Amino acid sequence: MTTPAETLSFRLAFDEDLPTLVALYDGAARWMRDSGIDQWRPGERDADHFRRRIAEGEVWLALTAGGRAAGAYELWWRDEPAWGVRPPEAGYVHRLMTDRALAPAGTGRALLAHAERRIAAAGRPLSRLDFKASSPGLRAYYERAGYAVAGEQPFKEGGGGSGYAVVLMEKRLG
Repeated sequence: MTTPAETLSFRLAFDEDLPTLVALYDGAARWMRDSGIDQWRPGERDADHFRRRIAEGEVWLALTAGGRAAGAYELWWRDEPAWGVRPPEAGYVHRLMTDRALAPAGTGRALLAHAERRIAAAGRPLSRLDFKASSPGLRAYYERAGYAVAGEQPFKEGGGGSGYAVVLMEKRLG
């Protein structure tokens, strides 16, 4: 039996992928909302958001054998809003998202593993992420993937002047 890690290919996203990224985000946000997960809202991240992330860092797409986008994630090399000023010891995973109708089971973990390989290849020993403290299901998901709680940031700026508490999690790589 093959796993998503064996059947998916990964590539950096480009500007022509912006509609795909927005659709992945909105689909994931709708699924979260419908599943009672207080994390994202449809329409919160538009093409301009992903255009900036592509220009400033890395946005990765996971593609099926047929070339369709099964998921994506953002990889940042610093995250001061959540983690503060830190030495260059980690990569920060953001917007891990899958197409629930297309992606095979395990795609989220395959995306996370790809991010972890990218971080390790950059010589950084830690993978970090954060999520709203009001999302205990996400904490359990990431704990099953080997992440541990590293703290909480009580007032992360959410854009538009709103703030919220986030759980900070990290995983030592290799």
